[in-house]
Amino acid sequence: MTQSLPKLTAAEAAHQIQNGQTVAFSGFTPAGAPKDVPIAIAARATELHAAGQPFRIGVMTGASTGKSLDGALARADAILFRTPYQNDPDLRKSINEGRTSFYDMHLSMLPQNVRYGFLGPVHWAVIEACEVTDAGEIVLTSSVGASPTYARVADKIIIELNRFHPSALRGLHDIYEPQDPPHRQPIPILHASDRAGASVIKVDPRKIVGVVETNAPDEIGAFAPISPTAARIGDNVAHFLAAERKCGRIPPGFLPIQSGVGDTANAVLRSMGECADIPVFDVYTEVIQDAVMALMKQGKVRFASGCSLTVSNPILRDIYANLEEFRPKLLLRPQEISNSPEIIRRLGIISINTAIEVDLMGDVNSTLILGRSLVSGIGGSGDFARNAFLSIFTCPSTAKDGKISAIVPLVSHLDSSEHSVQIIITEQGIADLRGKSPRERARLIIEKCAHPDYRPLLRDYLALAGAAHSTETLKAAFAMHLAYAKDGDMRRVSWPALV
Repeated sequence: MTQSLPKLTAAEAAHQIQNGQTVAFSGFTPAGAPKDVPIAIAARATELHAAGQPFRIGVMTGASTGKSLDGALARADAILFRTPYQNDPDLRKSINEGRTSFYDMHLSMLPQNVRYGFLGPVHWAVIEACEVTDAGEIVLTSSVGASPTYARVADKIIIELNRFHPSALRGLHDIYEPQDPPHRQPIPILHASDRAGASVIKVDPRKIVGVVETNAPDEIGAFAPISPTAARIGDNVAHFLAAERKCGRIPPGFLPIQSGVGDTANAVLRSMGECADIPVFDVYTEVIQDAVMALMKQGKVRFASGCSLTVSNPILRDIYANLEEFRPKLLLRPQEISNSPEIIRRLGIISINTAIEVDLMGDVNSTLILGRSLVSGIGGSGDFARNAFLSIFTCPSTAKDGKISAIVPLVSHLDSSEHSVQIIITEQGIADLRGKSPRERARLIIEKCAHPDYRPLLRDYLALAGAAHSTETLKAAFAMHLAYAKDGDMRRVSWPALV
């Protein structure tokens, strides 16, 4: 532990941050996100607002964070703008009501956009660490995210030294920042387990204005039990991948897996672990979650490279208690490396992400409900989908007790286009879109992935399109969405006459 860096209370740290400034926080999901300092900033905002004074700050992070950061600041109306991703209900409400500006962004692009100056100056970086030295060495905790870039470009740094995370984490991180054009070199990662950089962030210690000591676990709750629908999706993914390996389109030794986070992602990984025809594999992903660690303990996952340990606290405590066992099998990287298009293509990543809705062309909407209300953001799904060896999107075929179909004529918002989407999988089945024309894709998606209640409606829509190359029909493309907006049920659609 440092002896010379000033010690601050969270309130003292918060009082140094001024209205209108941009603050970059560590964290990628709630893993590694500061807690005490953002709560103190929110308290200061509330106090100033009560006195009739303005106080709002720009907020950058690696991805989503926890209730003590996004939640506290949103409830205090303290966020001027937010980027690149969020998943907090209070912040989502503020964004959808137009009170907070939100810049959705591919997560791989964020650090370099900050370095390029596209997002303006970064006045403060607030970084959660398990160790900081007088020489300016910062050992991160359970995530890396964009922290290396934030620490380097910020005018000043506040360290939130969290004693929950052991200093023995030194060595678990691979801190590597690519140079900016025209000096950028190939990233020296040829395997999921390769190291490219250092184990610590190194900064000028004069930039560190103080250290706030805390002792708090990551704000990651237990994941929901896997639903029957998610289990069927998981089984469909596993069976598809096993068949691809059997026919030789996936090498016998398999390829690294990228998977999102949540119920469906956990179900996919569990099914892969249970499938005897899928061999031991590596994980090269953003978020290392409970299911990955379970497969690692079973011997099914050989190595996991990610940006964060987004695991429930019992699992995290187990990792920390057995760190020497897990250390050779885990590595945490910056998000522009975990999500690097260069590395994704080189390693031949199999990418598995979730969709809100998919249209008959194969386009995917990952972010907005009815094309209007933000859910979270595109995250890293586009980084992987555009560059993967296999690009798979999963979703339940329906939502809201069958009143919404996830398979629609035209997505109400486009995040990943048909050109980046190869496989669609729901609990109903698998649509392999590779080498298919638009009409062939549409028929496959309807017959393999749509819920039986919606197949006749979607067949009727396809008939409306006639013999054109595209399946899109402007007068009817959003008729199912409009039926839901009007009557609360997409099944009440009435296709318009096209004359």
